[in-house]
This record gives sequence, structure tokens and C-alpha cells, in this order.
Amino acid sequence: MSERLEDIAIAITAGGKGILAADESTATIGKRFATINLESTEQTRRDYRELLFSSKEAMHDYISGVILYDETIRQKAANGQPLTSLITNAGSVIGIKVDLGAVPLANFANESITEGLDGLRDRLHQYYELGARFSKWRAVIAIDQSSLPTRSAVQQNAQALARYAALCQEAKIVPIVEPEILMDGKPGDHSIDRCYEVTRSVLSEVFVALTAAGVKLEGMVLKPNMVIDGKNHRKASVSEVAEKTVRVLKETVPAAVPGIAFLSGGQTDIEATAHLSAINEIGNLPWNVTFSYGRALQAAAIQAWQGKNENLASAQKAFTHRAKMNYLAALGRWSESSEAAN
Repeated sequence: MSERLEDIAIAITAGGKGILAADESTATIGKRFATINLESTEQTRRDYRELLFSSKEAMHDYISGVILYDETIRQKAANGQPLTSLITNAGSVIGIKVDLGAVPLANFANESITEGLDGLRDRLHQYYELGARFSKWRAVIAIDQSSLPTRSAVQQNAQALARYAALCQEAKIVPIVEPEILMDGKPGDHSIDRCYEVTRSVLSEVFVALTAAGVKLEGMVLKPNMVIDGKNHRKASVSEVAEKTVRVLKETVPAAVPGIAFLSGGQTDIEATAHLSAINEIGNLPWNVTFSYGRALQAAAIQAWQGKNENLASAQKAFTHRAKMNYLAALGRWSESSEAAN
């Protein structure tokens, strides 16, 4: 595969294929395993990720890249083969989460800043040697109906995203830039119009910062939230979510960006798929528009697996089904009937 940043960015967002976000921290995967009463150990985490990466149809036909956690990029499968080899052998690109998580932002109540810039240059070089060709950094933006986010919090997170992206491109790694406005944060009562307003402001600030940092837009991928109301607000229609999302993206995202890979951000599996398909059905989009889902791709597989070897085939079938549905959505071809037909 080409090592050009532009080619990698296109490869992980084109043709309906999308990105599997398998970069849950040890704490997060522990919470997911707790739902099936499974202890989170290095072996159970390895077994679960191996289950996903060895799902041949899903990985070959529907997944373009996989975002890994630091532990996972170094792990080996049960037979001694590096887990990264399972990914590359399926034709997918290896990615890596490089941020160290969000912490409270000093002097700004209820807002956060993502850490991990210290030592990032050296870590990126190490990850490149381990096979990573793209990476991810998540900025968490709190929202309410009136006062959050503050402009300062948005600016500080945008500047961190830009610095991260510049360092990635220096290391020949494509940055996925992820400013997430929290649909399911507290209080979660904001309207879709408020989400539109904040999303427009945040994305505008992010691209100002990226440009100021000299980031090559052709060699990056944007991972935004969809424009959607909070979890405790009335639910907007699928068509309204799609229309407002496309509108805000066209107002803020330069056409030079090759791909947009949405996060699912608290949506149900079906909601995340339906919204993605409706966005692509609008058409006439200057970017490849696909998915970069974690829980929305994996939840059914975890429930089917239950940590038991005898459930491996059923878990892989569940994962493959969700991957295929989102592949269809990234082509604008998903429907409720296609969901039921599988």
C-alpha cells in the first residue's frame, strides 16, 4: 500500500468500508465485559479482539482500518501471530489511539481537555515501527442548552488537536481528528438546533487551528459527531439529523479533507446505521463519508460471545452483520428491510 498520507486517508474512508474503533482503554473494555460477567484480563481482552480481527468476511469486505489501544498493538494471537498481522492480512490498515484521555480543564467547571502531547513525537515513531499508519485523538466537548461549551475550552481542545495532527503528519501517520460534542453527557437536554450551533462553532475553530498549525488537510480524516439532540431531549427524525449534519459539514469542512468517519456517540446500533445511510443518501458530498464506530459495531458481538469459545462463530456473525449494515449505510443503501434480511 502507498505510504502517502493522502492515499492512506482515502483508503480508510472510501468505497463504503469503515473503521473499527477497537481502542477501548483497559477501564472501558472492563465495563463492557462486566455486562456479560466476564473478568477483564490481558488474555480475555486478547481473545475478544482476536475474535473481531479474525472475522474474515467483516474484515475483508467491510472494514478498512482498525484503531488499536497500546496494549493491543503489541499483543499476539493464541497461535503466536501478532494481532496486527490479522488486520493487515485482511487488507485493513492499522491505527492507534494516542491520546491519554480527557481530564478536568482547570478554571472551567464541567469541561475537559485531552492530555497526551508530552512525549507524543517519540510514541508516534514507535507506533509507526509497530505498523500504525493512522492514529486518533479525541477531544471531548461538553454541551448544554445555553452556556456550554465555553469558547476557551473549544479553543484549547482545537489547539491540542492541531498540535497532535501536525506531529502525526511529521511521523508519516494520518491523523484522525475527533472533536466529540457529547450527545449523552449531562444534562443531555440540549436540542438538535443547539447541537447544530455548537458543532458549527467547534468545527470552525478546529479548522482554524489545523490551518494555523500547517496541517495538510488532504492527509487527515475528520471524526465528528452527527448533529443530534441530547439523550434526554425529544428525538429528531432521521431525515432531520441527516439534513442538519450535512449542512453543518458543508459550512465548516473544507473539500480538501478526503474523508469523514462519524463516531456513533451514544446512539443505538440501528440509529447510527440509519443516520449514516440518510446522510449518504443526500448525496453530492465532497468527501468520502463513512463510519468509525466502536460500541455500535461491537455490542451485539460481545453479547453473543459471552466470553465462551463455543460462541465464537455466533459472535463473529453478529459482528459481520453490523459491519455489513454500516457498509451499506456508507453507500447510502441501507434500509430496514436489508437489516431484517440478514
